Amino acid sequence: MSVQAVIFDIGNVLIEWQPEQYYDRIIGQDRRKKMFAAVDLHGMNDRIDTGENFRDVIYETAEIYPEWREEIIAWHSNWIALASPVIGHSVHLLRALRAKDVPVFTLTNFGMESFDYAASIYVFLSEFDRSYVSGHMKVIKPDPRIYEMVEQDCTLAPERLLFADDRQANIDAAQARGWNAHLFTSPGGWASCLIEYGLLTAQEAAF
Repeated sequence: MSVQAVIFDIGNVLIEWQPEQYYDRIIGQDRRKKMFAAVDLHGMNDRIDTGENFRDVIYETAEIYPEWREEIIAWHSNWIALASPVIGHSVHLLRALRAKDVPVFTLTNFGMESFDYAASIYVFLSEFDRSYVSGHMKVIKPDPRIYEMVEQDCTLAPERLLFADDRQANIDAAQARGWNAHLFTSPGGWASCLIEYGLLTAQEAAF
């Protein structure tokens, strides 16, 4: 069966998501390591991604760890600096698929407010045919339920879907449901995958 829709993750597929690198720049690597050892910042972000309020969760965490309060609040106040830069070749691939009338979705672990904020800065985040944002769905990858919800909404059979994500656990969960899936390590590799599936030509995929 041929692929009828392509699904992009966002973090580290369309936009770099490396909070550690941001904090290395603003407080130095040694202090960043101490902070991440003391505070479960990725767990904090998971709460946002499952639908809790972006600002409230961060400020609540900051009050629990007063010695890191300023740095934790920066997760909110400087959030776009954490979620950058854009991976330009991946955006090109998204738009090349849409130019050929291939439906393009996103399935992303992202908070409601933070996604809306990102979409106000990165216009391509409003270009998906369907957006599956975990904050609205109240479940995050790799929970099998989130993949089931996508299938139910788009009504396409699993084997008709092609999904790119940078985390092996998320890929494994998609493949367990019968999705075609590509572990994203570079936009060039993703371009080659799209060419292999016959969705783009080499010329269309070139950046």
